[in-house]
Amino acid sequence: MSDSATSTVHIDNDRTRVTEWRFAKRGDKTGWHRHEYDYVIVPLLDGTLSIEGPDGNVNEAPLASGVPYFREAGVEHDVISSNDFVFAFMEIEFKQ
Repeated sequence: MSDSATSTVHIDNDRTRVTEWRFAKRGDKTGWHRHEYDYVIVPLLDGTLSIEGPDGNVNEAPLASGVPYFREAGVEHDVISSNDFVFAFMEIEFKQ
């Protein structure tokens, strides 16, 4: 399998954490994780991610640059790049 995606934390304070996730190639992944806070994802490019849930099902998620989406705390998954190019998004977590 491919190397993992890289994360860069840009902001981390009492109220908010902003992390940039970057996938260098197809197959890069975040690794299994559970979100402890509500969050918003803002794609930096157009692309597709494969989202694997705890039940093993994989869903394709087409994303458009600058078009955000919101999820509540508790989501558990692995996020895998389906792109043949560098892909990135910003993850904004609301700690309060």
